[in-house]
Amino acid sequence: MGSWLEFGTLGGYVLGASLVTILQFAMPEDTLLSWGWRIPFLIAGPLGIVGLYLRLKLEETPAFQRQQEEASKREAVKTPVLRLFGENWRALLICIGLVLVFNVTDYMLLSYMPTYLTTTLGRDATNGLVLVIVVMVLMMAVIGLGGRLSDRFGRRPVLFAGCLGFLFLSWPALKLVQTDSAVLVFVGLLILGLVLVTFTSTMPSTLPALFPTIIRYGALAIAFNVSVSLFGGTTPLVTESLVAWATRSGFAWANDIPAFYLMIAAVIGLIAVWFTKETANAPLLGSGPAVASEEEARELVEAYADESSEVAQSEWAVEYAQSGPIDIVPPTSSKLAPEPEPLAAK
Repeated sequence: MGSWLEFGTLGGYVLGASLVTILQFAMPEDTLLSWGWRIPFLIAGPLGIVGLYLRLKLEETPAFQRQQEEASKREAVKTPVLRLFGENWRALLICIGLVLVFNVTDYMLLSYMPTYLTTTLGRDATNGLVLVIVVMVLMMAVIGLGGRLSDRFGRRPVLFAGCLGFLFLSWPALKLVQTDSAVLVFVGLLILGLVLVTFTSTMPSTLPALFPTIIRYGALAIAFNVSVSLFGGTTPLVTESLVAWATRSGFAWANDIPAFYLMIAAVIGLIAVWFTKETANAPLLGSGPAVASEEEARELVEAYADESSEVAQSEWAVEYAQSGPIDIVPPTSSKLAPEPEPLAAK
């Protein structure tokens, strides 16, 4: 399900880019620069209110609710925030590295490529936007497949594939983008887009799993936004500046700098993925496993009762075993009878 988060993100990009393309096509340049540029912002305002409403209506996870309920008990013995983050510095660095490769590649393709096509290669601005929009639509079509692959084979293999893809395919893809053929330009952008899907389909579920419940929100917010601010959001500006500098200096490889930039990000991503633990099909740190049916619930209870099982030896099972008896409450609609006895702590 995590892949659907970026499906919505891409959908927003497509709508925004399509609106800009329509305005560029329909309005004279003077009119667009005078007041037409305000139209996207006027449309985005009400959408922000809708987003705020949806966020306020979202329910928190059971593990987070339990942490909130126990917050009053922790008030007497507070753990310093610096200590909490100090104990998870490794996960923070991994998160920064993963977000770096994710957002550098994302900003490079979806934000900078239209500018690169227009400013550096001298192509028509509208055509460049249309090509990127089509690539994003195709990315939306296959993003669910990427999520399924991560569920089946694991998140790390999919992320490894994405990093290797950018390491070895960025330069050939950019060479296609530099040609005069619209078809080859599209193929080059599509290659980058399909490789990017390995990140957009997997990162939303990978990043939260790096941190335990008690610090997940704060740690992820800090690591994500620091990485995006320093590396992702600056990608178009830094890349354009490097291209301009290399061009002024007379370097023949000036137009290839975006590929080199992607390759460097891919190497950093490979290092981060190497140190990332596999978390597919496993509960989040600080959370118990979730079940989708009564049959799965029975199997989980039976596995927990077996001290030699992987379930009984997992971190969440040890935590619960040390905290007291676990009450197994059947669903109200359950036809099972009678109600099972609580599992005693081991």
